[in-house]
Amino acid sequence: MTAAIQVTDLHHVYPDGRAALTGVNLTVAPGERVAVLGPNGAGKTTLMLHLNGVLRATSGSVAIAGIPVDRTSLREIRRRVGLVFQDPDDQLFMPTVAQDVAFGPANFGLRGAELAERVRRALETVSLTDEAERSPAHLSGGQRRRAALATVLACDPDILVLDEPSANLDPVARRELAQTLLELSATMVIVTHDLPYAAQLCERAVIIDGGSIVADGPIATVLGDVELLAAHRLELPWGFAVRG
Repeated sequence: MTAAIQVTDLHHVYPDGRAALTGVNLTVAPGERVAVLGPNGAGKTTLMLHLNGVLRATSGSVAIAGIPVDRTSLREIRRRVGLVFQDPDDQLFMPTVAQDVAFGPANFGLRGAELAERVRRALETVSLTDEAERSPAHLSGGQRRRAALATVLACDPDILVLDEPSANLDPVARRELAQTLLELSATMVIVTHDLPYAAQLCERAVIIDGGSIVADGPIATVLGDVELLAAHRLELPWGFAVRG
């Protein structure tokens, strides 16, 4: 089976000379849900931005479903890999929610009834059908996060990459978003500091620190290793029990 994501010896050096990734190797199978954990500055977001070509490798390679990520494949890669950023303002900029959700698939050439159906399905998936004609500015924080997810789902990606999806959400909004994500069949990479949320959504975890992967395994095993977490400035909330 061709890997959904294949990262091979990936290095990335920023223009200021900072090495953000130093030989990352990662294979993600189709349908797998992987949490990417690590302290601030570890390289998590840099890795995320390589998965649909926002950043280009200094050396090494990234392939999506066997397709190398390069200048010639960017349009196809960005159709297959949807990024959901931490701040919904990065993805919500049109007068209405429906227009925001239509923007991506329209950019890929959809029109008319097919475009309308994509928008309808995406809004239904995130339980925002009744908010279609509202301004995104008038939505709650949780609704805005789900609207941002809908803008990506409307493009029908094979892979979802989410950056800190639970950040700044109240408990109800966290639960609603988790329910939505658990119902999706897409391959999923979730970059997060929220270890309980990662445990709820993913079956596998990798820890990145210093630009390289330092742990990779079943999420219960990774989160159950208190010394490993402490060594990489990660900590479970008091009283949280990891279930195997």
